[in-house]
Amino acid sequence: MAQDERSVGSEKTAGDVVLIRVRGSLDGWSGSGDLSAALTGAVEGGAVRTVVDLSGVAFADSAALHALLGGQREHTRAGVPLVLAGPLESGVRRLFEVTGTSGAFRFADDVEAALHC
Repeated sequence: MAQDERSVGSEKTAGDVVLIRVRGSLDGWSGSGDLSAALTGAVEGGAVRTVVDLSGVAFADSAALHALLGGQREHTRAGVPLVLAGPLESGVRRLFEVTGTSGAFRFADDVEAALHC
């Protein structure tokens, strides 16, 4: 994939876990709105857990964080666990560290671990 390609796609596994895969940059110009919609769709679609695969995200900004925090609130209200899967690029990891929001999320080392935690 070229560096400027971006995508947010979701699929439901056999166990009703929704896997949202994010690729490219996740910022106010691209991707964050799609991520918000996918997170809302997961809750509304009856997911028993939602996993957001951030391993393909090279850059994320405050718009991405806003989408994830909003999704976390929706999932908490619905009683549905939300897990962020890595491995995370250093800049993405730093976004959570600098903003002090890493404690607001459950993280897993990779998608496989997130699907079963």
